[in-house]
Amino acid sequence: MLQSPHKLSNNDKLLNLVSLEDYYDIVRELGRGTYGRVDLAVHRESGLQLALKSLCKKSTKFKDFQRECTLGDFLSVHPNVINSYDVAFETPTAYVFAQEYTAYGDLFEAIPPQHGLSESVAKQCMQQIASAIDFIHTKGFVHRDIKPENVLLFSPDCSIVKLMDFGMTRRSGTHVRKISGSIPYTPPEICQAVKNEGFYVESSQDVWAFGVLLFSILTGNFPWEAANTADAYFLEFIHWQRRKTPAIPTQWRRFTPRLMKCFRKILDIRPDKRCAIREIYKYLGDDWIKRENEPLLHSETFRRYSKSMDELSVLLEAHGVNTSSDAKGRERMTSEWVLTTTETFNKRSADNIVAVGTPPEYRHQYRPALAELEDTRDHQNANTDMTANEGHKFARKILAKLKRSKEILSTS
Repeated sequence: MLQSPHKLSNNDKLLNLVSLEDYYDIVRELGRGTYGRVDLAVHRESGLQLALKSLCKKSTKFKDFQRECTLGDFLSVHPNVINSYDVAFETPTAYVFAQEYTAYGDLFEAIPPQHGLSESVAKQCMQQIASAIDFIHTKGFVHRDIKPENVLLFSPDCSIVKLMDFGMTRRSGTHVRKISGSIPYTPPEICQAVKNEGFYVESSQDVWAFGVLLFSILTGNFPWEAANTADAYFLEFIHWQRRKTPAIPTQWRRFTPRLMKCFRKILDIRPDKRCAIREIYKYLGDDWIKRENEPLLHSETFRRYSKSMDELSVLLEAHGVNTSSDAKGRERMTSEWVLTTTETFNKRSADNIVAVGTPPEYRHQYRPALAELEDTRDHQNANTDMTANEGHKFARKILAKLKRSKEILSTS
């Protein structure tokens, strides 16, 4: 049993002021940051190796130190959360608490740059990390600092990993302020916030960071520098995420469609639509990385799709539908065009419609299609309360017929 100079409780207001050398032999420094440092130490009485985290008094409030200690102790019952020894004291310059030590370092050091971990190793890591995060969420807390530097390895083959560092952890729904810049793991809703702007802590923020971590483990790279539209890689991703293009983003083409489906859910740019962290369990039995002989991109299919979409855009814009507008705007304008066209069908012949409503260079292509569509005018004219969505669907049917007639004309 580790004999501590002081055990911390929620009601503590003071710590014993001690010298580290009275109880511990400091072996070496394990890490350092703005918070302070972590040292490998040996408890003299028991001979136990442990990690002592020292938080500088000048930059750390006692209540923040106390929160990190008590949360670490409370959450350490989970097998994939670092064990806390419930030992805390202060030195003249720092608040100190003890955690278990591992000789295998953190996950960041284990990921080969530009390559990433193997699929099997990545799966066993992410399953454990997801389990720890899910446990934290079920207790009503949000970690808020998910990244490979905060995942420790307790085996050389990465078969045992543990989540650590609860300095930023807060209860879900807590109102906090943005006090630092954005890193690749920061979700877009926080990236958009300016410094000192307030926002509410939500579990969806951990889910986003977990998705970025999954990408980083499998590739050895970040998917982007920051999740904002100024970043070209992020912009490419959200175009795919919003289904504006079928093209898989450049850096994501090694992944299987099944894993991309998982990414679409985990990295949804809408926080309220982001899935729960346990969603990853559904995909652990699937292949994540494409085989070497499997094409990364069906370029011919995409080329044909792009060509047809270009033609569709030309046809839409020929009828005054601005295809560069947002989705709702396109639906509204397309619906208006459809309703106007179907109303006109009752008053004019197909030839007149072509003459009045169509640019000259397209009239020879539209006439057969519009003549065919005259058969549907009675049904469509009766539906005067057509919604924008219905109008959009009917417009696509019209455009499909127009395209088909164009193909007939081109082969005749």
